[in-house]
Amino acid sequence: MNDRVGLSALLDKGPLTRNRICELVGVSKPTASMMMNRLIAAGVVEERGQVSGGSGRNATLYAARTDRPLGVAIAIDAHELRASVVDAAGGERPVVRTVLPGDAAARSAVGEVAAAIRDASAAAGTDPDEVHTICIGTAGYVDPGGEGALFSETLPGWPTTGLRATLEAELGVVAFIENDVNLAALAERETGAGVDRDVFALLWLGNGVGASFDVAGDLHRGTFGGAGEIGFLPLSVAARELDDAAHTSQDLVGAVAVERLAAARGLSADDYHGALDAISASTDRDLIIDELGERIAHISLALLATLDPGLLVLAGPTAAVGGPRLAEAVERDIRRLSRWYPDVVATHVEGDAVLVGARAFLTAKVRDELLGTVAKLTM
Repeated sequence: MNDRVGLSALLDKGPLTRNRICELVGVSKPTASMMMNRLIAAGVVEERGQVSGGSGRNATLYAARTDRPLGVAIAIDAHELRASVVDAAGGERPVVRTVLPGDAAARSAVGEVAAAIRDASAAAGTDPDEVHTICIGTAGYVDPGGEGALFSETLPGWPTTGLRATLEAELGVVAFIENDVNLAALAERETGAGVDRDVFALLWLGNGVGASFDVAGDLHRGTFGGAGEIGFLPLSVAARELDDAAHTSQDLVGAVAVERLAAARGLSADDYHGALDAISASTDRDLIIDELGERIAHISLALLATLDPGLLVLAGPTAAVGGPRLAEAVERDIRRLSRWYPDVVATHVEGDAVLVGARAFLTAKVRDELLGTVAKLTM
């Protein structure tokens, strides 16, 4: 147990002297020395230079080795794959990006993930053979029961059943396939608006629409993995009045709805992201954001009635363009339309929230694997 605590301290705090290890772990100097000798012999700790000691003698610095085991975090959408190596300390590593072919016949789950592991490892300067675990964040989800059916429209050419088993058998890694919105909520819990909050819901506003529920740090995925797939929910009568063409939550606030709102204001755009750019630059931006806010408030009511969270986080590309004004509009209209009054905020996570969440998920897995090696050590 002392060895595990000592290794954990090195992962959390960085290189430490023996005296500092004694203070953090609560052991004597001889015990700390034996701990470090065992961990060095096991290949999980190394000596990393010296620092000047208080009595004039130099003190050895001990550091956890983070070159093994490793993981690779992957975020994938319809057009692009992003990947990064993850170590047990959660250190930052370069992100590699790969443009994906649009033709399903040119796609390969095993080939794309293998390339992601290889390219991310090359960018990080690490050994791809030390990658034991991967986490793939994608729109949709994998049913944990039966044949592990994949429900996703953004992975053409990938197996629709047995995806996890296929990747594990072909690549020799432990594979996790996670819903992208769940990973965004994990990132929010770790570094964003969800820090220190008891219960919160995250609403993802992008090409698709989804939600995630964080209850005291635990993500509620549902029995079949499909919790939060609110894009399929039919609209209320009041919500339908906002847009005659909309029948589901996806229709009301998803990519097509954003494009229609931009076109209604005379903004020219070729696709969803072009529409977001046009809205952002438009003199009518605030009016469009307010209109979106009312629509989002309507689709949020089902979440609020089910979970009654104190915090609703808006994330995804549409939320990024809307920013604090969109959050204010949603909060205002929720209170106007219903009896609920949660705080509504724009995401506090910087950068690629799905990849940030995948990294956080994998850091815990890789750390557990590394700490698990300590249990095998003998005197």
